[in-house]
Amino acid sequence: MSLASEIRTRINKFPEGKTFGYSDLLIAKEDYITAAKALERLQKEGLIKKMSKGVFYKPKQTVFGELKPDYTEMLRPYLFENGKRVAYETGYSLYNRLKLTTQVAFRIKIASRDRRISVNKGALKIDTVKSYVDVTDANYKLLELLDALKDIKRIPDTSPENSIVILSSLINKLNDKQIAEMIKYALSYPPRVKALLGAVLENINSQVSTSKLKQSLNPLTKFELDIKKSVLPTINNWNIE
Repeated sequence: MSLASEIRTRINKFPEGKTFGYSDLLIAKEDYITAAKALERLQKEGLIKKMSKGVFYKPKQTVFGELKPDYTEMLRPYLFENGKRVAYETGYSLYNRLKLTTQVAFRIKIASRDRRISVNKGALKIDTVKSYVDVTDANYKLLELLDALKDIKRIPDTSPENSIVILSSLINKLNDKQIAEMIKYALSYPPRVKALLGAVLENINSQVSTSKLKQSLNPLTKFELDIKKSVLPTINNWNIE
């Protein structure tokens, strides 16, 4: 079977609304030029549509016309590589999803250790930032929470105090293993994140060991985060003001 026939067969097996890239089609890099020509022919036939450079989708047909992929599916090719998660959504769109803000992001921000992309096609606008640690399916939700702590003073249409109440509730739902992992990843974040996480964990459960976070901080450094003791009673232990 020719490469073009293999590509067509694989795409025919995809559900409507599915987004995909070269790695999803199991195409070797040395075959990209041949594959690109085959994909171009399939676009002309209307079997697939191009979403951005190297990313395509299989349009879904309904009685109301053609539907584009949903939001989650549109982001998927940029979050995964060869079937493994390498990035996660961060910034305003994440904070909106976590109900920290009502503001809607005009551009999506994606965090990745190594991947660098910029998409500006139609309604899909994506920029990447460097993540503090390698991203996996097992840790990305913890990194989302750490990012929110990092940006707590810059989240629009809210206050740090409102955000800390919501984030404390989300962190309180984590199990002991997740808490230990979160502490480990926080050590790669700026000092204010370590201090804020330490204060939150200490407030939620005084039995949680936060010694690694405390030891990583300069005891003379103060953090002006506009959070009152009535909202987070443990702030004095972490030099948070």
